[in-house]
Amino acid sequence: MELSVHGKQMEVGDALRAHVRTKLEDINAKYFNRAIDTVVTFSPESHAFTKAHISLKIGKDIMVSASAEDTEAYTAFDHAAVKIAKQMRRYKTRLRDHHERMDIVPAADLLRAQDRVIAPAKVEDDETDMPVGNDPLIVAETAVNIQRMSVSEAVMRLDLSGGSALMFRNPKTQALNMVYRRADGNIGWVEPQDEEKLAAE
Repeated sequence: MELSVHGKQMEVGDALRAHVRTKLEDINAKYFNRAIDTVVTFSPESHAFTKAHISLKIGKDIMVSASAEDTEAYTAFDHAAVKIAKQMRRYKTRLRDHHERMDIVPAADLLRAQDRVIAPAKVEDDETDMPVGNDPLIVAETAVNIQRMSVSEAVMRLDLSGGSALMFRNPKTQALNMVYRRADGNIGWVEPQDEEKLAAE
């Protein structure tokens, strides 16, 4: 497992790095033993708190992420690590089955796409909300794979990543679908309607 430990606007000592490595290697060995790349970031937060964020990549395109805050960096990391372990324990069997299927998925079954981060639109003056120009400002761009998976697998991956939305190809219809985290904490599912089926109704 490749491990990177970073500090944003703070120093991360050797003792904390060693603590992080030991804890994450134990979690990896206990629950899956297939973590490829792990990044841990510590950053100072307001009111003398430290935030620890763990991002762990398991196999092909599966991310497990968690964050926690505490007055001590060690405690913040330990809380985030508990969240990671809980997520991996919850989905351990399904992750193993998912990996066995993904190991034999042909490259042709993956749809390549671009993930773009768009900056908030600028306004011409304080009295209007009209953006300047016609195109949004793209501040980041990443190549991603849109994979074929069931709705339950998509929900699992959204939950593991801590993300807000995930696009996937539904194997039942071959159409692009999306699951997303709603403000009430539930998961929403967007599925295109079949135009021919709608016309027949």
